[in-house]
Amino acid sequence: MKKVIEISNLYKEYQLGVIGRDTFYRDFQSFIAKIQKKEDPNSNLNLKYIDKGKKFLALKNINLEIFEGEVLGIIGKNGAGKSTLLKLLSRITSPTKGEIKIKGKIASLLEVGTGFHGELTGRENIYLNGAINGMNIHETEKQIEDIINFSGILIEHIDTPVKRYSSGMIVKLGFSVAAFLNYDILICDEVLAVGDQEFQKKALNKLKEINSDSKKTVIFVSHNMDSVASICSKVLIMREGEIDSVGSTADMISKYLNYRYLYKNYFIKNWNDEDAPQSKNIKLKSIATKNNKDDYSDEFDISEKIKIEIVYEITDSSNCFCTNLQFSKNDTFLFQTLDDTINSNWQYPKKKCPGVYKQICEIPENLFDIGEIDINIVIFTPPGDIETSYQIMEPKKSKGVISFKISEIYPNISRGSYPYAWKEKSIYRPICKWETQRV
Repeated sequence: MKKVIEISNLYKEYQLGVIGRDTFYRDFQSFIAKIQKKEDPNSNLNLKYIDKGKKFLALKNINLEIFEGEVLGIIGKNGAGKSTLLKLLSRITSPTKGEIKIKGKIASLLEVGTGFHGELTGRENIYLNGAINGMNIHETEKQIEDIINFSGILIEHIDTPVKRYSSGMIVKLGFSVAAFLNYDILICDEVLAVGDQEFQKKALNKLKEINSDSKKTVIFVSHNMDSVASICSKVLIMREGEIDSVGSTADMISKYLNYRYLYKNYFIKNWNDEDAPQSKNIKLKSIATKNNKDDYSDEFDISEKIKIEIVYEITDSSNCFCTNLQFSKNDTFLFQTLDDTINSNWQYPKKKCPGVYKQICEIPENLFDIGEIDINIVIFTPPGDIETSYQIMEPKKSKGVISFKISEIYPNISRGSYPYAWKEKSIYRPICKWETQRV
């Protein structure tokens, strides 16, 4: 098989906090080293001048070969380095150390709205996106009707500026352009999570079709194991900036799901001041799951209440803040809840003074069926909506800033004396009131 990507000894380092190295001398020293293609003397990779408190290695010693026609799935918890690797392969950013060899043209679909100009219409953005990815105007004109039809965007909306599109519409249009481009390698991040279920299925089928018909190489990052299993010929697990394992799709998914503590956050997720999700007005400090005794727990019986504890710090009193928790299971959205701000006048919300705040969200007993539940958190500013006025969204693209497990530890009243297996993949198991009478 023809090798299309070869990655050798790859590192990517980021500077934490302010950009710069405290002195003009060190900045200039690093600049000259870069021009001369030498190692940065102020980098963590050069141990002579190490200052670990101000550096962060997002990728460490990545070595990988990808062959023509492969569909490589990349999985791992948030912060494992998946998106950083894709940005390096897409040449959005450059490696700190190491080498990437690529044979062929690359098309990338990484972030919602990448390559789109808000003031241009959907049709104009198709031409713009095509030009960015190396298609001339005649090639784009041949494909444009197919692109519009595949995106599912109504013909009367295609000539509307994309700044008026929803994030889902932008993702549909972006994927549709990428699907019909002339390329050898397609890089696709978790953006499809924004689209609706029907389009996700349509997009996955298109990826299968692209690979089977033309033997193009696809690199696919997702937290949806069903999607990974359906299209990927090989899977790579990333952990803390390194490649943990590479192997067959079934083996890697099984390993990832069985060693859940390596890839998800449980009990409590704390952040320090430097890496905390934050805006200029508010900083998220921790989120945790607790039982009725106020002990940290990652596993709850169906009949137990669950407490979600959130701690954040407000640094500016000019805004009001509302917390939104979103619950999902097996990448299926279940429901969301808003804090007690909704009990006040939404148009004139009460502002909070600067300081540290703790919130408790209590989930009632006998709600979830057995399985693993993931929680996303959004903190936004009323009277705006969640999507356009958020200050913190964690995580942005995937599921689960923290997770917990629902089990059937004690005899359950909803099952009663029924001794056999319950229906699999159920989401809820509430206790319903029944009454039987002879009439």
